[in-house]
Amino acid sequence: MKVGVAGLGAMGTPIALRLMEVGHQVTVWNRSPEKTKPLADAGAQVAATPAALAAACEAVITLLTDTKSIEQVYSGPNGLLSGDVKGKMFIEMSTVAPKVHTDLEPKVRAKGAAMVECPVGGSTIPARKGQLLGLMGATSEDAARARPVLEQLCRKVEHCGPVGAAAAMKLAINLPLMVAWQAYGEAFAIARSAGWEPKRLVDLLVESNGGNKAIAARADMIVTMFEGRDPGPTTFSIDNGIKDLRTMIETGEGLGADMIATRAALAGFEDASKAGNGGGDGSKMAVYWADRKKK
Repeated sequence: MKVGVAGLGAMGTPIALRLMEVGHQVTVWNRSPEKTKPLADAGAQVAATPAALAAACEAVITLLTDTKSIEQVYSGPNGLLSGDVKGKMFIEMSTVAPKVHTDLEPKVRAKGAAMVECPVGGSTIPARKGQLLGLMGATSEDAARARPVLEQLCRKVEHCGPVGAAAAMKLAINLPLMVAWQAYGEAFAIARSAGWEPKRLVDLLVESNGGNKAIAARADMIVTMFEGRDPGPTTFSIDNGIKDLRTMIETGEGLGADMIATRAALAGFEDASKAGNGGGDGSKMAVYWADRKKK
């Protein structure tokens, strides 16, 4: 299949490489053209505009930063929907509020195209291996059409319901993790008083009921940061966490929920970002708050 990928951030690039690996003809576009070079070197075609990307492909996957980016890339003068896209399929994978996708769907359908949302759980390594968790929102017909491609990117694809349902589920799934990173930092602030070396401390927490899959996967990275060494590439940044936490609060409060823990986590993430850690991996919260002293 001829598949396009718009948005070559932390997730877009490994997803595009995975699509190429399993045999698709991949065309890419990114707002910053320099990010297309590694994929072009690997054999992908490069589109000059989103409109050109849509024209060249049967299906287009978008992984974009926020609501404004989605509006521009889809509905701008040279956007994905600016040309003849009848019969094409658009798979929107960004982590945004459900309303963003439910507002986008009628615009896509008005052009005679199919709209599927599929935000994913996982980071760069699972993305490269096709081991993400896909949360799909679509009609039954469109879900069946998108599933063959999504199953090459995901270990599991869960059809959550119509468009909007998957965006809500993605926020719900990510919320406990964002709160947990703040909690781990505060927990380590207490636990380090025992005088243990970082590896022994982190290993014990991973083995306890207080651990989760994310801290288990990043245990070595956290120990490395505690020891003052370079932890390697960021897989999900603190600044991205801030964006998602704000979306979670907006969505939850819009439904009448009182988002107390989420607001506390947001304050922690914003503090870490203001201290210069915004580009660091989200797991750095566990280290930053363990060492940060009360102001």
